[in-house]
Amino acid sequence: MGSRNRLQEINHELKKLFTWNYLKGLVVNPAQLPLMAFLIIVAELILNVLIVERVPYTEIDWKAYMQECEGFLNGTLDYSKLRGDTGPLVYPAGFVYIYSLFYFLTDKGHNIKLAQYIFIGVYILLLSLVLRIYIKTKKVPPYVLAITILTSYRIHSIHILRMFNDPVAVLFLYMSMNFFLDSKWYLGSIFYSLAVSIKMNILLYAPALFFFYLINLGLKDTIKQLFICGMIQLVLGLPFLVVNPVAYIKGSFDLGRVFNHTWTVNYRFLDIKLFESVYFHLTLLSIHIMLLLICLPMCIKYFQSYCRLKFVQKQVQPQIEAKNKERKSKLKKDIKMKLNSNIDKEEKLSKEQEQFINSFEMMLQKSSQKSGNKTAKKIVNNESEKAYSINFDILSQLFVLPMFLVNFIGIVCARSLHYQFYSWYFHTLPYLLWCTNYTIIIRFLILALIEFCWNTYPSTDITSAMLHICHISILYGVCKKMSTELKMASKVQ
Repeated sequence: MGSRNRLQEINHELKKLFTWNYLKGLVVNPAQLPLMAFLIIVAELILNVLIVERVPYTEIDWKAYMQECEGFLNGTLDYSKLRGDTGPLVYPAGFVYIYSLFYFLTDKGHNIKLAQYIFIGVYILLLSLVLRIYIKTKKVPPYVLAITILTSYRIHSIHILRMFNDPVAVLFLYMSMNFFLDSKWYLGSIFYSLAVSIKMNILLYAPALFFFYLINLGLKDTIKQLFICGMIQLVLGLPFLVVNPVAYIKGSFDLGRVFNHTWTVNYRFLDIKLFESVYFHLTLLSIHIMLLLICLPMCIKYFQSYCRLKFVQKQVQPQIEAKNKERKSKLKKDIKMKLNSNIDKEEKLSKEQEQFINSFEMMLQKSSQKSGNKTAKKIVNNESEKAYSINFDILSQLFVLPMFLVNFIGIVCARSLHYQFYSWYFHTLPYLLWCTNYTIIIRFLILALIEFCWNTYPSTDITSAMLHICHISILYGVCKKMSTELKMASKVQ
């Protein structure tokens, strides 16, 4: 009987898959993202293989990466002497170790096709982690993610055709965010620090992460997490720090580095002298600090709400599970009692009308089975409707938005954005735009214009200005909505 009930439940669920509401939900309902996420990953896997097989590889930094790692593998630990065709090594030690692994796997970097397939794996894993965040937050409709992810020319180029280190750093960042969402603090800190050790742009998330630590863990445990992050940097950099500490720190974390105007995407309209001016850099830094001072108080309130609701979850979730377990056991008892009641009735009828039942035994057996199944199904349906359930995953929004926002502020105030830097924030754009009150048309228009700016090579005065307008529009829209929601929440309290 139990197996028949399960089959009927499966059949019922299969029928739901072909209803209009369910199919519509797969496209527009953020709560139904898991299936669409799986389809996006499958489509991306096929698309990336086609790109590798059909689009010619163009050398930019891969050869230089291999030359820098080759120097390290040959025994050079003085960072000032590690160089490639594009100049000196300017990334932390984590980059050296990971790309040294790629060096061995790809026959000293000569097997480009294999390297591209390795980066397909990197991108698919990155995408899985990003989509897991979107699944938890239930904020963005599935069709938005499908359109945005599958149609970006520049992102596929960065990951699969150019094999920059930026996607690898961002991969570790998204790993850390997933661990933080699961309250696995030590793993989150470890992977965040590993991300920083690959490229220091991940430090853009640091202001938000620091307050997230402080509010959720308190000062003592915050110091522990910061100690873990610092120790990882120290251990990874130790071989180089011992030989030439100044060269390592200056090469890996050079905050005063002057970028080449040739590759800029966001400041093409500036004169080269102004672009390289220290005063210009200090102005951008001042704007960056000012925007953080404006936005961090709102982010802190989001983190405080996250902390309080996480506490409620810890208190309530065990009670919900216990109550549902109690209902489940009661459900089984009700089914047994109902079926036994049916059997007793049948036995009673067989005594009173023995000759009748003997004549129509097979027919009554079928009728009894159908009746039993209907009874069981009715009880299951009624009980499932009463089952307690609170989806706490949506709390993730209170963590994800401040993290994405603080990183985005760093992007807005960047002294220069090169083409591979698009990977720093591309996957956060749909989330940020769906945290504004803009219409769907405006949101998609901004996404399309940003993609156009990043796809224009070389950048022009117009595309650079347009990119700034889009960035400022997103920042204004997000901050305005956050401010409005926090004011409403304070009135309710």
